[in-house]
Amino acid sequence: MTGTAEAANPVTGDLHPRRKKLLFRSWHRGMREMDFILGRFADAEIAGLTGDELDQYEKLLDFPDDQFFLLVTGDLPVPAHLECPLLDRILAFGRTSQI
Repeated sequence: MTGTAEAANPVTGDLHPRRKKLLFRSWHRGMREMDFILGRFADAEIAGLTGDELDQYEKLLDFPDDQFFLLVTGDLPVPAHLECPLLDRILAFGRTSQI
C-alpha cells in the first residue's frame, strides 16, 4: 500500500478500511484528552498518509495514552523507538490544538 491510492474510493469518498479502523482507534483511546488530540489529527490527516506513515501511526497508537499525553505536553522526552516525522507532526498538532 502506498500513498493516497488506497485512501478513499473516488466515487463514494469512503475511506479504505485500514484508515477507517485507525480513525476509530484515534477517537476511542480511553483518555478523553487523547481522543481529542489524535481524533482531530486523524480527521485532518488520515486520508493523506502514505503506507509507511500508516504503519508508523499504528505503532504510535499502541503507545499508552498517559505517556503519549506527556509527550504532547512536553513533560516526557520522545523515546528513541518512537521517533519519526509523523510523531513530530502529531506533537506539533497537539501542542497547537485547543483541548
